[in-house]
Amino acid sequence: MDRPFSPPAENAPWMVLVTGLPGSGKSTVAEEVATVLGASVLSHDWAMSGLRPYPEIQAVLDGMEPSGHRVVGWSIVNALAQAQLRQRRSVVLDGVARSPEVVQCELSARVESARFVVVATHCSDPALHRSRVEGRQRHIPNWYELEWSQVERALRAWEPPVRASLTLDSADDWEGNADQLRVLFS
Repeated sequence: MDRPFSPPAENAPWMVLVTGLPGSGKSTVAEEVATVLGASVLSHDWAMSGLRPYPEIQAVLDGMEPSGHRVVGWSIVNALAQAQLRQRRSVVLDGVARSPEVVQCELSARVESARFVVVATHCSDPALHRSRVEGRQRHIPNWYELEWSQVERALRAWEPPVRASLTLDSADDWEGNADQLRVLFS
């Protein structure tokens, strides 16, 4: 990061990081924020889907610690986001971001003098959350759908972001959640 920090101007572009567990409504929220801001969405899963057809790359990612799929995916998404911010375009990031990824994204936003916001999603109704995971078909080329057992394992280790500007419960009324997003970005 070779550019000096300066505080974001009121008209600075946004970097909005939407994070939460799979099936908690991240992508729906990210698309709504993108509509409100006139921004593009960059998704971790879409970025990584481009690497799945290459078994040699998958083997390297599988052997990395921490998870190469996680750190490489977020590195790609963050670099693409930074390129958009440098062009003064707002961007919305969609994925299961943990503390290191949040810090990395915030640093990129600061370097590009962008406004940075974290929106966290969760689903307080376990039956609803499970039905969303088991029933979804995202149709991301070369990607897979998670099993509920994988989400349960992630749930046990999940730590919500401590500096989220807004936390939305996808078990709540969608219009109420969308209103909260519109207020945040007005």
